[in-house]
Amino acid sequence: MSGAVQAGWAPPSGPPEPTPRRGWPRWLLAVTVLWAVLLGALTWWSVRTDPPTVREQRSIGQAAPVVERAVGELVTAIGDGAWALAATRYEPGCRVTPMADGATLIGGVTVFVPEGGERALLERVADRLPASWRAGVRAGSAGPRLRADAGEFVAVEGRTAGAGRIEFEADTGCRPVDRPYQAPALGAGGPPLDAVTEAARALGRSAPTSGESLSVACPAGGRATTTVVTAGPAPVDLAGLRPLAALSSAHSAVLLDAPEVYAYRRGPMVVLADATGEELRLAASTPCP
Repeated sequence: MSGAVQAGWAPPSGPPEPTPRRGWPRWLLAVTVLWAVLLGALTWWSVRTDPPTVREQRSIGQAAPVVERAVGELVTAIGDGAWALAATRYEPGCRVTPMADGATLIGGVTVFVPEGGERALLERVADRLPASWRAGVRAGSAGPRLRADAGEFVAVEGRTAGAGRIEFEADTGCRPVDRPYQAPALGAGGPPLDAVTEAARALGRSAPTSGESLSVACPAGGRATTTVVTAGPAPVDLAGLRPLAALSSAHSAVLLDAPEVYAYRRGPMVVLADATGEELRLAASTPCP
């Protein structure tokens, strides 16, 4: 064959040379760096100054005062009744995110009413709570239930927990733990302990030497307190408390007279005997001023 190159065909010249890449313009790099610095500064400022927009941004330590104030509002709304504070429950072990553990804080108050008066109490409390809470009572499969929003992602609920028994709770939901919750250290003594001691002796039980003292902040200042003791096994005939109620100078000193629950006024305090469980519980509670 001839070595001539056929017309219309170019000889192979290898792969084409890559087009040289141009770097970013200096002005674009400067704008990008400036934007990153500005975004970081705005993020820092938002974390330091903006209120939380989701529950997971507020820790247990930050939410604890909100729970306490919410229970104080409930005590004020309950008013003149057979009530006692419940011990605040700290429940670790929940998950804030798949990678972070958390805890829940629940404060509460228990109220006893004559059987059949549960819904009336729930509605009365809902009417007396702050308007911003948007409290309401709805019927449910387990009975009427109060729901409200105490703010800062603390939910308030009131529900029946047996005939004539209503339990109110202020619940943080699962939160990050900045520090483990510790209830305030309060001494259980003075007039409240004297009142439960008097009640125990009237029922033929040994005088308690100490008790658990609970306390919450009241909306208008001051504190509501409960001193509670256990006084032996239930059941027990609570009729022995009637003479003590008769000694009170308050008008209508008897607040509740039922087979397993008896409550009366003793000065400014509400003395409550609860024999609905396996043990008799005696409590003396001082309301908000």
